[in-house]
Amino acid sequence: MVGTPWRGQVWCHLTADASDELHVFAATLGLERSAFQSRPGRPWRDHYDIPEPKRRQAVALGAIELTLQEVARQLEYKRAAAVRATAAHRRH
Repeated sequence: MVGTPWRGQVWCHLTADASDELHVFAATLGLERSAFQSRPGRPWRDHYDIPEPKRRQAVALGAIELTLQEVARQLEYKRAAAVRATAAHRRH
């Protein structure tokens, strides 16, 4: 995955399917909870920004690198699943 240069380092996002999973993994990397970034109402955008050395450490610990296209497909799948769940709930 291509990172974003900022302040002399290359950064990327660390995300997970669930916030609890994300926080546990971030703690394993030694990240402070204060580094967590969230978009209220959009939990799929919850993430930690991590520099390149932490990215390599995360991958060594089992993180899976995704391209922006793969992330977009996952977000669309989650959005569609939420729409289906809402529609099913309204029918009952």
